[in-house]
Amino acid sequence: MNTWLNRLKKATYNTSIMYNLRMIIAFAGTAFLPYFLDQQLMTIPLTLGVVAAGLSDIDDRFSVRIMNLLYTYIGFFVTAASVTLLFPYPVFFALGLIISCIGWILLGSLGRRYATISYGCLVISVYSMLGVGLFEPWYMQPSLLVIGAAWYGLISTISFLLFPVRQVQDKLSQCYASLGDFLFSKSNLFDVDMTSESYQQSMIGLSMENGKLIGIFNDMRTALLTRLKGDRGQRDTRRSLQYYFVAQDIHERADSAHIDYQKLAKMFEHSDILFRFQRILSLQGKACKDLSDSILNRNTYQHNARFKHAFKNLRHSLDRLRQSQNYDQVWVNALFSLYQNLKSIDAQLQNVETERHIKYDQSKQFENQLKDDDLKGWEDIKSRITQHLTPESVLFRHAIRVSVVLFIGYVFVQITQIEYGYWVLLTALFVSQPNFNATKRRLRLRIIGTLAGIIVGYAILYFVPTVEGQLLLLILSGVLFFDLRSKQYAQATAFITILALINFNLDGLGFEAALPRLIDTVIGCAFAWFGVSFIFPDWKFRRLPRTINRSLEAQCQYLAEVVDQYHHGRNNALNYRIVRRAAHNTDAEVASLISTLATEPDFDPTQKSLAFEFLCLNHTFISYIAALGAHREKVHDPEILGLLDQALDDIKGALLRDEMPDLTAHNMLQTIRLRLNQSDEESAKALIILQQLSLMFSILKQFSTLKQSLSHERDDQSTELASL
Repeated sequence: MNTWLNRLKKATYNTSIMYNLRMIIAFAGTAFLPYFLDQQLMTIPLTLGVVAAGLSDIDDRFSVRIMNLLYTYIGFFVTAASVTLLFPYPVFFALGLIISCIGWILLGSLGRRYATISYGCLVISVYSMLGVGLFEPWYMQPSLLVIGAAWYGLISTISFLLFPVRQVQDKLSQCYASLGDFLFSKSNLFDVDMTSESYQQSMIGLSMENGKLIGIFNDMRTALLTRLKGDRGQRDTRRSLQYYFVAQDIHERADSAHIDYQKLAKMFEHSDILFRFQRILSLQGKACKDLSDSILNRNTYQHNARFKHAFKNLRHSLDRLRQSQNYDQVWVNALFSLYQNLKSIDAQLQNVETERHIKYDQSKQFENQLKDDDLKGWEDIKSRITQHLTPESVLFRHAIRVSVVLFIGYVFVQITQIEYGYWVLLTALFVSQPNFNATKRRLRLRIIGTLAGIIVGYAILYFVPTVEGQLLLLILSGVLFFDLRSKQYAQATAFITILALINFNLDGLGFEAALPRLIDTVIGCAFAWFGVSFIFPDWKFRRLPRTINRSLEAQCQYLAEVVDQYHHGRNNALNYRIVRRAAHNTDAEVASLISTLATEPDFDPTQKSLAFEFLCLNHTFISYIAALGAHREKVHDPEILGLLDQALDDIKGALLRDEMPDLTAHNMLQTIRLRLNQSDEESAKALIILQQLSLMFSILKQFSTLKQSLSHERDDQSTELASL
């Protein structure tokens, strides 16, 4: 009996199982209730309502979740009713289609919840076009779509009440899993056989992993923030907040760079020291993965006992290096700083489960705050929407592009009277993404998935002629669509195609709808390709200089905050975490932007090469700042503080104003280094500062030159475009 109870308990901890169970109940209700009522046509709008609601589901605290559901149902009904009432009047319908499409997409500028609801309303608008004519009263289809959505909302709300912290725990688990991937990627930089090419590939890989991690951190922050607003002191919420802060601290330390890794590999290629650092980083990556599994399965994390032995041997190797006369002590000191950083990460992992870390400390409330990005009133709403009313805004370009594509698709359907033509609009809506790369990828996967779905769907309709069997397969197809939609888009498309064919077969049109579905999909993909290629084409490399400038400004603000804490003492208050997050967000944006260059048409190979070189330097520079931030403590030496201020001014001048610094800071650095006593604790802290500033200055000229080169490339392109 206990064994079965334990298995049941573990099953409830499995998010995928519980999510699929929820979808089974939702689709079973919409499939079999009309069957028992002998109203089989009702299955179509009810099922589509569940699909639209599932795509619009938002993780939020209970009170806000109820409001979100209410807004969603109102939006669904108004949208579906508008489509039904305007459908007989093509001119008014076309105008309404354009205006509503632009409005819904721009509504996404108000925040994640509004973006999700507006997307669901767009989906409902096209679903309503497909179902016009199914029912005689105008209100019948809109009502059934909302009832289907409300049925899903009821099930998802019950699931939320049963497992209120499930979404937060899942995201927290993803944080540590991604942090583990980041540490594994970081360990590649300690490869003794590293070449210039392999170093660049490792840095690019590290930047990509960093971008993924930052995205997950942002999702986690949003999930925490909404719950903290409604928090009444729940231990789980506060515990998750502390885990999140620990993950951020580990990331800052893991991302820090105390040394030039290429030179390090050359200097210590015949020593065991790099292998030992690489081994510990790999072990810490594995530890983060283990912690991720512990959070997911509600187990207590057990810290690996091998860490003690690994750190003992690493320290022994470092002591031998310090006693040796074969290596520059500056490099040895840098390795000791890295050792201390890894020890700090180890301490965080070792103590993450202890009560002193989990308990909420009221005395440090200022360090336990998250920035609230929610709307503050009508002025804030007006400001957010207004700032996107320009072609410079990605959201605005996407809104115009999608609305024009849907309008062209609608005109095409009206002129050609193509069978089931509104699948053209549905395909164009689902495939169109804000950038060329994502749209191009979806085009191919959508066509492949639709073709596979039609082949399997034909087989199902032929070999499973009974209504009951087809309804069971409809439920299975819907569940698999939601399970795969964020992981395997082609497979998800295949299952939603099967669901659509079974739905149409309820009206006796399953076989007739298969071929038009494929043709309409290809036509819809063609319209989406046309839109992303010719309507406000979003060639990402054309925005590269602006993205670079934002990144450099954010890095300088991060460095300024670190320098300020060397003046006034270490703290993890809200402002520090805001500027650190902004620096990492813009670094991730640069990485994402540059990684898609090869997929954009007519890209400049020279600029692409420079861009990837900049990507490596950009992440290297933020790693140097992170190392300075990881060791930040109040410094009393006025010369050190003066050096930090001068270095900050020089770096800002070089990166933001294209001014090459004089030798003032460099001379100050050399003078201070000569007078420091390595055995003194205060001097040891100062040496870390000097080392990090030396590393920054060593790449500053190249960094600034690359930035200017990429900006000039853009200026040249702008001139050429203007002359056409």
